[in-house]
Amino acid sequence: MATRQAQRSTVGFAAVRSLRLQTIIALALAVFLPVLIYFNENPLLIMRSHTGFNTLVGASIATFAAYFMAHRVTAFPGTSQLSYILPTYAISYGAVAAVILMGRFPYSATILLINFAATTGVQILVSVLAERQIGFELFVVPGGRVAQLNGVDGLDTALLSAPSVPRAKRAILVADLHHDHCDDWERAIAEATLRGIPVYHYKQVLESLTGKVRIEHMSENMFGSLLPSLNYARTKRAVDVIVTLLLLPFLALPMALVAIAIRLESPGPALFLQSRMGYRGTPFKVIKFRTMRCEDPAKKADARDAAMTKKDDDRITRLGRFLRRTRIDELPQLFNVLRGEMSWIGPRPEAIALSEWYEGELPFYSYRHIVRPGITGWAQVNQGHVTNLDDISAKLQFDFYYIKNFSYWLDVLIVFRTIMVMLNGFGAK
Repeated sequence: MATRQAQRSTVGFAAVRSLRLQTIIALALAVFLPVLIYFNENPLLIMRSHTGFNTLVGASIATFAAYFMAHRVTAFPGTSQLSYILPTYAISYGAVAAVILMGRFPYSATILLINFAATTGVQILVSVLAERQIGFELFVVPGGRVAQLNGVDGLDTALLSAPSVPRAKRAILVADLHHDHCDDWERAIAEATLRGIPVYHYKQVLESLTGKVRIEHMSENMFGSLLPSLNYARTKRAVDVIVTLLLLPFLALPMALVAIAIRLESPGPALFLQSRMGYRGTPFKVIKFRTMRCEDPAKKADARDAAMTKKDDDRITRLGRFLRRTRIDELPQLFNVLRGEMSWIGPRPEAIALSEWYEGELPFYSYRHIVRPGITGWAQVNQGHVTNLDDISAKLQFDFYYIKNFSYWLDVLIVFRTIMVMLNGFGAK
């Protein structure tokens, strides 16, 4: 029996069904009911009251929007539906309230707040009850590279010993569909499909549970399938510029104060510039707040060693540790975003010396440069800061997953997780 989180990631249709049911219940109990109670003398008055009608329509739109957002975001690995109910409902209700205020439509703030609290509460309650009902058994067809599933934490599977169709009510069949199975196993897989039992290629299961795409052979993985959407890339670039221009006026003063504090704490410039490998393999100068003491040129280590930040690195200043933990040291990269060298979200750019080393040791490493590097990214929110080759290999698989699933909704999920990372300091060095 797989863990609930793993089961939900692997079998998305079950989560969609339960989430849709939860939203219908939330609409009925937490949107319509409070409004009807408000007009308890005659429920039909809601249709004649602009205030009540606008509030009801707005709350319904916000609830459906929250459902859609939660459904898309929780389709990715490692996402708990419960964790994203409050932020998605807050965003959708906030957006609806903003439209109502800008349009100067009559509405009841009291009813809208009651609807927000009620829908969120009902959604959380129903989600808890629904999660207890979700359970699937994963049966593995022997042969090929299905043994890689054994390395997934929290995943329990049953290896089939003979060519047969599982009898469990919520069975899922997993196989290496690229393997040349014998005729009996091929018939069993076909029969399972005819009976309505889901059949997954083992790599689909690995990707959905780990959030990684493993690259082993170019012919096997077909790089063409990993090409990111060019249309979304253009939209993403426009959003990067607009968001940066909107934020800069608000961040200018805090950034100036941070720069002054850095200069007061230790001698040297407030900003740190370093050559890193960028979009399509073009080097650029990344801009960050300096978090380390300036080194004596006579004692400077080789380029690769100097580019690595070790655990409890004694070069980091006291203020620098705070800036790194909260990711405030990354804020000057807004100017890299404006210049088109970076995006808000994407694979983190590596120092030139490290990038050349990794490229020489890890197959297909340079493919991560197919999208703009980011201030934050999928690997950062899942893995944190790493430098050794084994961890970089895992990081590369996170990067490939991001490129393969390059989309607005994955970026939204990364934004949510980045906020949590900034609050708890995960992965900082």
